This record gives sequence, structure tokens and C-alpha cells, in this order.
Amino acid sequence: MIPIADPELGAREKERVEAVLDSGQLADGPEVRAFEEEFADFCGATHGVATTNGTTALHTACEALGLGPGDTVVTTPFSMIASANAVRLAGAEVVFADIDPRTYNIDPHAVEDIVRERDVDAVMPVHLYGLPAAMDQLREIADKHDLLVIEDAAQAHGAAFDGEHVGTFGDAACFSFYPTKNMTTGEGGMVVTDSDEVAERAASFANHGRSADGPAYEHRGVGQNYRMTSVLAAIGRVQLDRLPSYNEARRANAERLTAELPDALATPVEPDGRKHVYHQYTVRTENRDALEAHLDTAEIGTGVYYPIPIHEQPAYSGVDRSLPVAERASREVLSLPVHPNLSPSDVGDIVNAIAPEVVG
Repeated sequence: MIPIADPELGAREKERVEAVLDSGQLADGPEVRAFEEEFADFCGATHGVATTNGTTALHTACEALGLGPGDTVVTTPFSMIASANAVRLAGAEVVFADIDPRTYNIDPHAVEDIVRERDVDAVMPVHLYGLPAAMDQLREIADKHDLLVIEDAAQAHGAAFDGEHVGTFGDAACFSFYPTKNMTTGEGGMVVTDSDEVAERAASFANHGRSADGPAYEHRGVGQNYRMTSVLAAIGRVQLDRLPSYNEARRANAERLTAELPDALATPVEPDGRKHVYHQYTVRTENRDALEAHLDTAEIGTGVYYPIPIHEQPAYSGVDRSLPVAERASREVLSLPVHPNLSPSDVGDIVNAIAPEVVG
């Protein structure tokens, strides 16, 4: 079986974890501070605030930016539901803008239409599958209408737009370190920002509302326990070292797949100026379900990300909006293995299993 994902944890990760265990400092501490600094530096951001997972990173960012009841955030309906849930957890309203059919990222024109229709306070683009959203256009809209920008970069560690890593285009950006991501800590998340104030608020919210310079049990606000452990941070520091080579392997596998898969299959795009890091290699066909079943028989793992757009989820039943591009994509997309542990023969097996007659 060729799996859709294959996280790699080796001897170096084990050594760093053992060192943390031997130190006795298992919870939040120096190891976490080091990981925050190193990850922020990798992104080109000033501050990093580690959290328990990508969802809590998004929630923390919303709270740190002051979003809450009475505020409205525009985001994509074609993402993991966490993107929208974080906004609701902060008490703000979610409004969905449709997606670009080629990139699957939020369509800036759809965002601008919404901003013209109603009051909006922030936009949350998602760098879906590892491809940066159209940050030049979205940044222009945000500047024009005085909107906050929160980048959901949960799938885009190391992706770049015009040579700059994602995570540096918004007021805050959020990453996930779930096992299937381009780098992992097992579970974990990170908020990155250039703002001293946003970083301070994020760190406080993730630590029960405590202040870094106040007494240990003085709580200046209401917060959560979203702190990352030192064990996870130790894994993350090693994984961060491996990330560039992991991403290059993903890109090489993606390049071969794109070159060798049948022309009838819509393969991922990489617009000029954007660096795709292929968290997922997502193809598209009207015969998606048949292709998925065929590959399962051929023992090739696949995934559908995402079969139900967020606005059609039962949890969002009150949202009355037609988003036809996202709705169609949900019926047609299929992700193929692209992870760094694929061998050349694995890639060949994937290509050979997808004959033109299978695609239709």
C-alpha cells in the first residue's frame, strides 16, 4: 500500500525528546521558546507563539487581534472547518467568499464583492494544499478597506509568494504541526506576527490570560490553556531543520506526477511568483469517485479534501449562500500521495495506475 501520508520521525527527534525527558522540564519552557524563535525566523517574522494545535493557533490569533462579537471575517468555504470555527469561537461572524477554480484558494474578486456589500473587519485567506493565496490582491483589498489579515498557513510551511515565505503578509499567521503536515510535532500549532502587541496578547491568551511580566498567578484577561509542551517543541525543532529537504522532495514528486499523468486529469497549478510546497497533490476529475475506488483497489492511498464545503456543513446550517465553485470542487478533487518518503517506483506505480481510460 502506498499511503497518502507517511510522517518521518527519526533518531534525532528521539534524542531531543529523551533530552527533554531527562531534563524534567516537560511543559512549557525554554525548549518551546527556542522553537518559537526558530520557526518565526524561518518564516521571516518577528515573533512566534506556540500552541497546542493549528485550530487553537487560529483561535488565539483571532483573540489577539481583538476580533469578537459584532465583527465579521471573510474566509473560504473550501478548507478544513477549523478555519471558520476559530472565528466563531472568538465570537465573530463568518462570511464565505467563493474560490478560484484553478488554485482552490479564496477568490479576491469574491472577497471584494462582499466587502462592498457589507461591513467587514478581517479576511482570512487559506494557503490551501501548500499553495499561497493571491496575497498581492488580498493585501491590496485589505489596505483599501482597512481590514485585518489572518493567514491560515496550516498547510503551507515554507511556501512563498514573490520570494517571501507565507506568514509574513498578514497581521498574524497560523500554522499546524499535525502528523500529516509538511513538518510535524505530533500535534501543535504556531502563531507568527511582526506585532509586539499581537504577540504579547497571543502568548497571554494561550496561557490563561497571564502576562509575561506579571506575577505567576495574576491573570489580566480571560484565556485558555493552549500551551505547547517541551516534548512537542523538541520534535518541532528537528523537523524544522528537515523541512527544506522535505519540501524539495514533495516538489520533485509533484513535478514528475504533473509531467506523466494523463492530460485528461486536471493537475495542480503553480502561478508565477508562487512556490507550492504540496502538502497535498490534488487532481480534479468529474469521475472522482470511480478514480478513488480504482486507486483503492490498486493499493494507492488517496484523500478527498474536502468533500463538504464548510457552508454546507450541518454546523453552518444557518449560512444561506450559494458558492458554486467550491461546491463543484468538493465533488471533483482527489489528493494523491506526494510525501517525501515516496520512492521513484512508488511515483511510477501511481502514474501507471491512472491510465487515460480510468480518468474518462
